[in-house]
Amino acid sequence: MSSSWLLAIYCVFVLAASVMGGRLSSLLRMTHLRTQLLMSGVGGLMLGIAMLHLLPHATGVLGSASKACSGALVGLVVMFLTIRLFHTHDHGVPFESDGSAVACDHGHGHDHHHSEKGISWFGLFFGLALHTLVDGVALASSVLIDADHEAWLGLAGLGTFLAVALHKPLDAFAITSVMSKQKWSSSAQNVANIAFSLACPIGAAAFYFGAMKFDADNAFLGWGLAISAGFFLGIALADLLPEVAFHDHDRGKLTFAFLLGVAIAIGIENLPGHSHEHHSAGEPDGHEHVDHAHDHSGHDHGAHDHDH
Repeated sequence: MSSSWLLAIYCVFVLAASVMGGRLSSLLRMTHLRTQLLMSGVGGLMLGIAMLHLLPHATGVLGSASKACSGALVGLVVMFLTIRLFHTHDHGVPFESDGSAVACDHGHGHDHHHSEKGISWFGLFFGLALHTLVDGVALASSVLIDADHEAWLGLAGLGTFLAVALHKPLDAFAITSVMSKQKWSSSAQNVANIAFSLACPIGAAAFYFGAMKFDADNAFLGWGLAISAGFFLGIALADLLPEVAFHDHDRGKLTFAFLLGVAIAIGIENLPGHSHEHHSAGEPDGHEHVDHAHDHSGHDHGAHDHDH
């Protein structure tokens, strides 16, 4: 299967997961515990994918750990500013009580009542849509970096796909829940939900075709991987750190979910045929132009011929 078709299939699944997430309250009784378990598990998965997949590949493609870490820092800072400006990743929107947390107003700025703070649903939508575009970049760059190698069952970028697909329902649920609390109609919620769900496919398509057409030396791909790693780190920590600091209840369950997410990331990155080895082509000057079927061989500073 070609990388373009695989990416298209991934995007369809992500879009469907996001649309379903926007209707999560009507499909599933979303208790506080269930939401926190999902956040912890997906947070662990995203943390593992950032550290074990995106950042190592970015280092190999860019040929410099300093450049890769600089890109990751940019992604992390932008993610922080997005959270600060738009109050994204307070996924504790209205829940049904399950007895695990009778009150989740911590009194320290991490409470879960956006509308009571005057947070606009559109601000939340804009912030989440912005980082979802970068999720699309992460998905496309992961497919591109793995596509010309023998990924397990041909599923290039599998770990990044799972991380994005499992996280999007939480984001969509946050948007529609805030809209519901602010008395927006069901039709308005559906429009916003569909518009938000398109953000990841749009980001993925823009990066994929941009890289295929303009990225002769793979610098575009390398920086995309690095910045995506920073975004993933920011998302994971935004979901995980508040729970560690402010939730004493269900610590065992939440810790297990987090470790399970990390274990899944480790398992994916150690599937048969997966490798992060990037070898120099031995040409100290210049690049050999490659077509963007992404046969990443023959580059200086960024050659990454994976050995499978």
